[in-house]
Amino acid sequence: MTAVPSIDLSGWLHEQLAQASPDLLRQMITTFVSALMGAEADAVCGAEYGVRSDERSNTRNGYRHRDFDTRVGTIDLAIPKLRSGSYFPDWLLERRRRAEAALVSVVATSYLLGVSTRRMEKLVATLGIDRLSKSQVSAMAKDLDAQVEAFRTRPLDAGPYTFLAADALVLKVREGAGAKKRTVNVHALLATAVNADGHREILGLHVTSAEDGAGWLAFFRDLTARGLSGIKLVTSDAHRGLVEAIGATLPGAAWQRCRTHYAANLMSATPKAQWGWVKAMLHSVYDQPDAEAVHAQFDRVVEALADKLPAVAEHLDTARADILAFTAFPKELWRQIWSNNPQERLNREIRRRTDVVGIFPDRDSLIRLVGAVLAEQHDEWTEGRRYLGLDVLAKSRLTVIDGDTTKEQEVTLPALTA
Repeated sequence: MTAVPSIDLSGWLHEQLAQASPDLLRQMITTFVSALMGAEADAVCGAEYGVRSDERSNTRNGYRHRDFDTRVGTIDLAIPKLRSGSYFPDWLLERRRRAEAALVSVVATSYLLGVSTRRMEKLVATLGIDRLSKSQVSAMAKDLDAQVEAFRTRPLDAGPYTFLAADALVLKVREGAGAKKRTVNVHALLATAVNADGHREILGLHVTSAEDGAGWLAFFRDLTARGLSGIKLVTSDAHRGLVEAIGATLPGAAWQRCRTHYAANLMSATPKAQWGWVKAMLHSVYDQPDAEAVHAQFDRVVEALADKLPAVAEHLDTARADILAFTAFPKELWRQIWSNNPQERLNREIRRRTDVVGIFPDRDSLIRLVGAVLAEQHDEWTEGRRYLGLDVLAKSRLTVIDGDTTKEQEVTLPALTA
């Protein structure tokens, strides 16, 4: 049977919110968890606590206490005990999720290494960690590293991966030892793609000292070695090393220059007083109903700029093929492929987690946390709704040519060269 909660949750919540206690969140978690455990224990017993019933099969026998670490501190849980058998809330006290465990591990590692000790003490307290030992941190890190490594090296066998987006994040890491220890910037290279089932996947994570051609080349070679195939379009900024690596490792793939990044590049070449109307004209190119209209509007914009701002017109004309590559695909998915904005949302989630740490104590801890965040996001994408429908995904790989006989052939796109 289903037990009725022993408290009026709605009334209790209104009362607590009205009082606005400083420990409101801790009290809410404690009360709600206690109510849920009580209801579950009553269901195991076959009757509510203190109620006589012919259906009762067991009775309560007090409580046992256990600390439960949360972001709002350590909560003392009173777990119901039974006369016969035992009750344990596996749903609550299961191992932390990967990203949360990785965050705790990184912060704890920093704390043990004496990195910004005062700040780390506060972070440790907010994470609910009362006691730290090197063995505990080591055991947690070992388990997490194995999970993240398995995720980063898994076979990419859900292809063909029609659309790929690549980007990089700059993060801070401490390197060296003793007097030579210093804080340096490292680059976390990321790639996401749409698989054959229409879901987004996080393909990989690679950390390099610089965002140069060698780093991107090694990253893409690793992706192709793991099975990456079928790429029709890659969306990214215009970093030279990145573009060259795409051409060298993904033959036949076209390149879409992110429209958001390009607008920033064009702004730097435009007089400040003129940027407002130049920006409006650039946006008008993307507001057209079909590919033919997009190219026609682009021609009109270049022509309008040629006399007043010849340098800006030349800048636009040179970038034509790069920023209009999206027009070779169905209009239904233009918004998903003409910029890196979907990737930026993933970057913001990574930043939200990594900002808690600030400076990582080493590269392993960076890979541990960022890799765990990516693995969780990957799982959510896999279990969620399709990013692209199968019909539009099929149309993006094939084009129908009308004639005496209707036939299908693969989309022909201008491929990049190394």
